[in-house]
Amino acid sequence: MENRILAGSEALTRDDAQVMNRSDLTRRLKAMLKNDEAVIGGIGHTNFDLWAAGHRPQNFYMLGSMGLACAIGLGVALAQPKRRVVALDGDGSLLMQLGTLGTVQASGVKNLVIVIWDNGSYQITGAQPTLTSAGVDLVLAARGLGLRQAVWARDEAHFESLLGEALVEDGPWLIAARTDNEPPAGVTDRDPPQIRDRFMRGLGVKGEWGTGVGASY
Repeated sequence: MENRILAGSEALTRDDAQVMNRSDLTRRLKAMLKNDEAVIGGIGHTNFDLWAAGHRPQNFYMLGSMGLACAIGLGVALAQPKRRVVALDGDGSLLMQLGTLGTVQASGVKNLVIVIWDNGSYQITGAQPTLTSAGVDLVLAARGLGLRQAVWARDEAHFESLLGEALVEDGPWLIAARTDNEPPAGVTDRDPPQIRDRFMRGLGVKGEWGTGVGASY
């Protein structure tokens, strides 16, 4: 089935995208979730905003593992193919592990949605500029790596339309949004064992850590 919203968005570039507030977009995303989607929040302000948007046991908050949100999301999506998985990450983190997108494409996974917040900087470490501030377009890079359903969000309404389609249509998807440098809406509680165990329970996994995320689903 043709993705109508996607078909009208393929020509958008980073320069066409309106700069939006990351915390606001995260709240919009959380409000669009149903009940069982797994959400992986990348390091720093990405997972801080996810925490502040409304806590749920299906959220996983990364602490210190830069560049791995998409890889973790891919693992969860492969282990639990009936569950929609959303991986949230920043431009700097994705640039660190850009090859992950090629692995996503090659995997054949259909239930993964990657959302990239692109503010052109490594905000949490001092706002040093990333390569996207010098013209690198992550959507074009994603398409070059085989992700056909990669697109820029023009504005908030367009972001919601794209996300709404991605949450029901086969993927993988990559939705990129240009975001501001405003502080996060909160700070995630840094308790790795609790984050891990709560996420496992949220995915319906029983038994000890190390048995595999999809072991008892």
